[in-house]
Amino acid sequence: MNISPRFRSAIVAASIHLGCSLVVAALAGALVLGLWYPYPYREMSGGRELFFLIVGVDVVCGPLLTMVLFNPSKPHKELYRDLGLVGLIQLLALGYGLATVLQARPLFLAHERDRFKVVMAADIDSNALAALPTALKPGLVSGPLTVSLRDPASSEERNRVMLESVQGGRDYAERPEFYLPYDATNAQKSLKLAKPLQVFLEKRPDQVAEANRLAAVKKADITQWMYLPVIAREDWIAVLDKRGQIQGFLKGDGF
Repeated sequence: MNISPRFRSAIVAASIHLGCSLVVAALAGALVLGLWYPYPYREMSGGRELFFLIVGVDVVCGPLLTMVLFNPSKPHKELYRDLGLVGLIQLLALGYGLATVLQARPLFLAHERDRFKVVMAADIDSNALAALPTALKPGLVSGPLTVSLRDPASSEERNRVMLESVQGGRDYAERPEFYLPYDATNAQKSLKLAKPLQVFLEKRPDQVAEANRLAAVKKADITQWMYLPVIAREDWIAVLDKRGQIQGFLKGDGF
């Protein structure tokens, strides 16, 4: 089959464009999946699927538009204008997609009595977030920060939060004014309602191998570990050592 010179040139240009797009996508992936959504948060919160959807459309559409518009017989000025517009549209789409992913990223893992809860950026009031002390503020290029929650200061505060949460408002985990550092003292509180990890593994034998691998990495005795459920888009548990420190995460419903 004969391929016209114009189409052959368009394929070459689109291939070059595709290669450049893949490099940019890889850099964006390192930021999103490596920093904003580190494992296992990218699975807990659905960030991996959202990122691949956005980047996949961007990477495919840009080179396709280049293939359609590229014609070596065009005046150089017109050709550069067309390709520049394609690149600009692609970068704007990628920027909008990254802003969406940033807004949906997990900022905190909050300990709530008998569970942990993944708190997304969109769930938190920006003013309350800005008022946090520096030690409790997640960085722009850092993963979620584990925090504890203080008790309500009064019955009025407790009733107000309860009423607002029942009406669809923010609960304690979505209110930064309740955040405390997940230090040694607060970490111990997580053990009060935690269960032995063996209880979970009896229900989820498919996770035994991963639990043993995690114990080998940590050089720990798995029989000493406890767990609490994690509230997120998918069911996971947080594995705790005897000090209440998180050693890792396993898939499955912890309730």
